[in-house]
Amino acid sequence: MTLIRPRMTRRSLLMSGLATTSILAMPAISRASSRPVFTHGVQSGDITAQGGMVWTRADRPARIAVEVATNEGFQNARQVAALNALPESDYAVKAMLEGIEGDQTVFYRLTATDLSDSNARSEPVVGRFRAAPTTRRDIRFVWSGDTAGQGWGIDDEGMRTYATMAAHQPDFFIHSGDTIYADGPMQDEVEIEGGIWRNTVLTDEVRKVAETLDEFRGRWKYNQMDRHAQAMSAMVPTLFQWDDHEVVNNWSPGKDLTGDDRYTEKSVALLTARAQRAFHEMTPISYSPSEPGRVYRKIAYGPLLDIFFLDLRSYRGANSEGMENEVTAQSQVLGRAQMDWLKSALKSSNATWKVIACDMPIGLCVWDKVSEDQKFVEAVANGDNAAPKGRELEFAQLLRFIRDEAIRNTVWLTADVHYTAAHEYHPDRASFQEFDPFWEFVSGPLHAGTFGPNDLDMTFGPEVKFVKAPADGQVNLPPSAGMQFFGLVDIDGATEQMTVRLMDRADQELWSVTLDPQQA
Repeated sequence: MTLIRPRMTRRSLLMSGLATTSILAMPAISRASSRPVFTHGVQSGDITAQGGMVWTRADRPARIAVEVATNEGFQNARQVAALNALPESDYAVKAMLEGIEGDQTVFYRLTATDLSDSNARSEPVVGRFRAAPTTRRDIRFVWSGDTAGQGWGIDDEGMRTYATMAAHQPDFFIHSGDTIYADGPMQDEVEIEGGIWRNTVLTDEVRKVAETLDEFRGRWKYNQMDRHAQAMSAMVPTLFQWDDHEVVNNWSPGKDLTGDDRYTEKSVALLTARAQRAFHEMTPISYSPSEPGRVYRKIAYGPLLDIFFLDLRSYRGANSEGMENEVTAQSQVLGRAQMDWLKSALKSSNATWKVIACDMPIGLCVWDKVSEDQKFVEAVANGDNAAPKGRELEFAQLLRFIRDEAIRNTVWLTADVHYTAAHEYHPDRASFQEFDPFWEFVSGPLHAGTFGPNDLDMTFGPEVKFVKAPADGQVNLPPSAGMQFFGLVDIDGATEQMTVRLMDRADQELWSVTLDPQQA
């Protein structure tokens, strides 16, 4: 195994200094109750060659001044339109910073003024991001999923995988879903093998399942209380997508909470609406004017990389046995509008690599147990190793389209299953053979219980090239067991090769592969 050490360059020193500045500007520095406070640091996301989204939260109604500069000293900084932190959004604000030159490092500084007292001003909080390139250069990014799940919250070490990822100085981080665990109450202490796990940071909102809008918001705020997550957010943009635990485990329109006594609110539709609002309020995800709550989108990151974020939650039919023979409102998981968008976006992409960020794996069997005698399909695969049925039908259409349109260099990144793996899909092994070979890489959890591995479905011919998961019989291993995973991706600006490494939170390289780009 190879230990990948962070590159100690002027950039790393600059980032280190910024992290320190950002942390010092957090609530601890301003104790006077008369002064506004930034409660959860800053975040950036959905970067483009012209700018990026930035986010923060104040502790009261406040006017947030926003300064933008190309140097950490903020010489010749420009001020952009101020933001109003109001109770309606739980005092969270975000804005797209525009007018940035491609590949430029951007520093932003936020200062809050109490709307009831113009003399009460906060200490500033600082963040940074690098705009997407317009020419070929080396690219590095990380991805993972599953934060603060199964009752494993912020202990004395904190969510350390974030610090490990940040040390690699990635250009951005893809959070592949299960960004919070709205359905996972936390306790002060949990018995584990050899001792006690202590959640040293807890809030009222995480001691029960989330039902109200404020409780969903509280889950997001809890994660951002972690010092490692907060430090990384100040210097690495996060590109978010969601999965099920942002609402409730294995949610779909058919989810029935009747027998779950933890919930007084039984309407999954209402819980979903509140969860979706909190997701967009508490993250720097961009928004579409025509569909403000949309999660699927493309992030163009220069001539070498386009990233296509999918949403396998918002448009699915109810979970079922997955044996339907045609795509209907019941059997769909992507939906017609998202499928049409994805096909068009892939076809028009001129980037060398097309990364498809999918919140659930394609060929792994993931089940929704609805009774002792019955289980439904929760992801895509239905487990019959045969011709596509149910949700597999849409993916068969998509894979056939990619082949027929000669769309090269698609790579799938995902999380969800709480272990790490590399899968190569090939038509020679598949029941459905109308597609070109491709890779799917799985990583996670970031800070949650470790499970797996899952069984494979051979409809699309996956082969496990690498897997690391708990030994037989071990389930829900705590983060202290060390089996917390992320992926590290490098694209070489000269050769255009993509190297994918599967890593653990101790920064050990578990496995890697280098992919050569195919010519169109």
